[in-house]
Amino acid sequence: MIGPGSDSSVARWVHGLGVLGLVDLHLHFLPESVQRKVWAYFDDAERDYGLAWPVRYRQSESERVEILRSLGVVAFAPLVYPHKAGMGEWLTEWVLEFAARVPEAVPTATVYPEPSLGRYLEKALRGGARCVKAHVQVGGYDPRSSLLEPAWGMLAEAGVPVVVHCGHGPLPGAFTGLGVFEEVLRRHPRLTAVLAHAGMPEFSLALDLAARYPGVHLDTTMVGVEFTSRSAPLPADWIQRVVDMPDRIVLGTDFPSIPYAYAEQLRVIAAWGEELGEGFLRGVLYENPARLLGV
Repeated sequence: MIGPGSDSSVARWVHGLGVLGLVDLHLHFLPESVQRKVWAYFDDAERDYGLAWPVRYRQSESERVEILRSLGVVAFAPLVYPHKAGMGEWLTEWVLEFAARVPEAVPTATVYPEPSLGRYLEKALRGGARCVKAHVQVGGYDPRSSLLEPAWGMLAEAGVPVVVHCGHGPLPGAFTGLGVFEEVLRRHPRLTAVLAHAGMPEFSLALDLAARYPGVHLDTTMVGVEFTSRSAPLPADWIQRVVDMPDRIVLGTDFPSIPYAYAEQLRVIAAWGEELGEGFLRGVLYENPARLLGV
């Protein structure tokens, strides 16, 4: 199946699949001061990553919301993440307020291993948070930390999905690697964990975890696009393995800080759909993430 040629044709292409629109489970909205720092970091990507990372959607917050609407995104999880202690509660409060004023935004929360985590996460869940972000790489923390144990248990019990960036991409962290996060899954096998970037670059291990744990899903964020395929190509048996778990793959894009058009990620997924069918595309782009987010 041919995907959308440009952002301007995305909404029409999506509606042609017979779904209400896109549900993007992995994108970001952040407080303005934090967003500026994130973009400044990507502006230095050539020094950090060895290649340029020109942010594609560097518009104002309101303009970015309108761009998503023009793309046919009917629901999305605005993910926030702290890089140090003391930020988690503030970011969670900010994103809950953001979701309250943007109809398409699903209320979310974040975690960081700190003594206050249990209190503010429980408050967020009571306040309606339906998705949580855990960024092991940026946070530089051990997901096996005793300070995180109550949070993993709370999320497993509540059935709330947690989008976990625990893979080595784009750069390895002190506690990245799917083998490390599997230790969390062994203790909390009912956890609904969405492996950000499909566990990039450990795609095969991510699929192994999805086969082993019924709550593990993989999001499509930056997976298979030209920008990442140079350093993290998909395994040759990707399609053959995904066909056995079509309900575990969910749309994610990393909007707005991607260095290419939103439509490119959809073209990659559409190419998978050539072999896996339109039912697979409807699942990835709408049904699977909608189920996880409760929309």
